[in-house]
Amino acid sequence: MPDSQSPAQSQAPPALKDTGYVEGDDFFTQWTNIFSILTGKMSAEGKERFRIAKDDRNEAADCKRCEEQRDYLLNYSPTIRYLSDNIRQLGGDLSSHNIYCRRCTQRKAGGFDPDYGIQICANEMRDQGHLEDTMAHEMVHAYDHLRFKLDWDSNLRHAACTEIRASSLSGECRWSREFFRRGQWKLTQQHQECVRRRAILSVRARPFCKDEAHAEKVVNEVWESCFRDTRPFDEIYR
Repeated sequence: MPDSQSPAQSQAPPALKDTGYVEGDDFFTQWTNIFSILTGKMSAEGKERFRIAKDDRNEAADCKRCEEQRDYLLNYSPTIRYLSDNIRQLGGDLSSHNIYCRRCTQRKAGGFDPDYGIQICANEMRDQGHLEDTMAHEMVHAYDHLRFKLDWDSNLRHAACTEIRASSLSGECRWSREFFRRGQWKLTQQHQECVRRRAILSVRARPFCKDEAHAEKVVNEVWESCFRDTRPFDEIYR
């Protein structure tokens, strides 16, 4: 008669190195990892491995939810519909056929490509409100590309201006999101500081930008005119 399972066999797999992360998709292993995160026992590398495994496991469900919410927003969100109409008037077309929900490996919300359309990182979307802000941000980029003929490859002033406008007009820098999601608790100049911070980060990530000081210099050079420019809106609504 075979021996019963030994204690060693019944235990969860050992944590990888010293990261605190345990491989496995079963319920017990998942809660082991969550407990390690909550108690501060998992390293940054372990947390990243946990997130990657979760994204792999939930990819189909994340993309399906993203697509359903995308289609709803295209039909019923006043902001998204208004931007879509204005992009169409400039000869562009953004709808469900070229706004893609995909799993992203980089930690970002989405991106715009003049030849491809908009990619939404489904695994990074927290809720429908986050998706609406992300779609609005990328659609402002699309509007700017058509309206102002942006040079995306080498003109950092163009990049800085459209990032300022996208962060300002999309709603991602409204007071409630900064206060409750990002821990930015200032009561004055909060919107402007958020827009400036996000624009500098985006410009800094571009290949032709030397360093953070360079990014900040470029953003400052175009700040006044680009922050005041609310086209196609009459004012900042979100």
